Amino acid sequence: GRCRVYNREEMAFGYRTSIVKTKPCVVLSTVLKLQKGDRSEISATMQELSAKRREKQPLEMPSAGSYFKRPEGNFAGRLIEECGLKGFRVGGAAVSEKHAGFVVNRGGATTDDIRRTMELVQTRVLETSGVQLEPEVRIW
Repeated sequence: GRCRVYNREEMAFGYRTSIVKTKPCVVLSTVLKLQKGDRSEISATMQELSAKRREKQPLEMPSAGSYFKRPEGNFAGRLIEECGLKGFRVGGAAVSEKHAGFVVNRGGATTDDIRRTMELVQTRVLETSGVQLEPEVRIW
């Protein structure tokens, strides 16, 4: 119940991590220091990245984003695809046919559908490749 101010170093920012992942807290506000850039260059980069996402990710369906962490030296989506799991369904949850690293809601998916899909994917990938996939999403 106490408020605390953390500086940049204390936040321990890293690739997909910060103190927020390990310390129970709620972020109430933040101060960002931005750098000026060329407006048209920034806009072009944003449009390019957005187009790549639309092409490769199942943005047309509800999902929690990329479901599994990238394993050392590999890609979760590739390992899942190599197991033949693209399109695999449990109830309303499915491994995306567009990008196997996403678990999507094809309609009416329950938490249990998503959890069971995740567990089956983890089991099959471990059996096939020896790689234990870790969820990227946090299940509370």
